[in-house]
Amino acid sequence: MQTFILATKLNTEGMHDLDEVKENGRRWKARVEEKCPEVKFIGHYFVFGQYDFISIYEAPDTDTAAKVSLISQSLGAQKAESWTAIPYGEFLGIIDSVK
Repeated sequence: MQTFILATKLNTEGMHDLDEVKENGRRWKARVEEKCPEVKFIGHYFVFGQYDFISIYEAPDTDTAAKVSLISQSLGAQKAESWTAIPYGEFLGIIDSVK
């Protein structure tokens, strides 16, 4: 399984109704579990800055990661980006392989 980070920005109206924020989060997680049952979530965080939420998860491939991102956008996220995360130890091995 590969590790991915999903950075999500809600639309500007999205944060006005906090009950709706909670409900949308529940719907999003249920939809991901339904459409991508192989995804394993490691953590979800509310963050200050360019994005509102960061989710860290494992998925078998980039197609599945794209589905997670698309589900976020289909449920009203203004922006959703999925990034590949390489564990630091593996990154050091990549460095050694190109020296």
